Amino acid sequence: MAVLDIQETAAREFARAIGGHAFACDVASFVSVQEAVRRAVDALGGLDILVNNAGTSHRNRPMLEVGEEEFDRVFAVNVKSIFNTAHACIPVMRRGGGGVILNIGSTAGVRPRPGLVWYNASKGAVNTLTKAMAVELAKDRIRVCGIAPVAGETPLLATFLGEDTPERRAAFVATIPWGRLSRPDDIAAAAVYLVSDEAEMVTGAVLEVDGGRCI
Repeated sequence: MAVLDIQETAAREFARAIGGHAFACDVASFVSVQEAVRRAVDALGGLDILVNNAGTSHRNRPMLEVGEEEFDRVFAVNVKSIFNTAHACIPVMRRGGGGVILNIGSTAGVRPRPGLVWYNASKGAVNTLTKAMAVELAKDRIRVCGIAPVAGETPLLATFLGEDTPERRAAFVATIPWGRLSRPDDIAAAAVYLVSDEAEMVTGAVLEVDGGRCI
């Protein structure tokens, strides 16, 4: 396994814990992704699974208060990153006879809400391009799936809420029928299934891991 992250020290710590490799990579940069993937493929001897998990957001506020630079960064990290990894990884998967690509979208792209307009749009793009990629790459035996998590216990939570206070958390949790935020292990469990051989007939699916939020 290879971990690619702009924060190389954190990537190395995580890779060490799981017995993998770590490489510095800015997913918004085509050149950086090409070089990091090349190094990862050299280290691993091939590429079977790609998980596009990088993401960022603007702070929850009215859409016209979000500046152009912030907008560009959200789309570069959330959407262009998948363009970049596709160019770097799909040729390798084709040579290997197939693979699986897993894109992490969001319920924000399924059930958008005020204050996160541009983030919603970026994740809507992720959810849609997942389906489009699945159709085009099926002939190459490359499955493409997505996960749309509800907001969870991550550093981005305060950004989504505008401010992480007990009152705002409670108000958001009240919109989730299951009654809690998502947790990393919820997303991990879904990911393990979608990239496994047991999901061989599943492609183009965007699995909502949301406790019923999108119903």
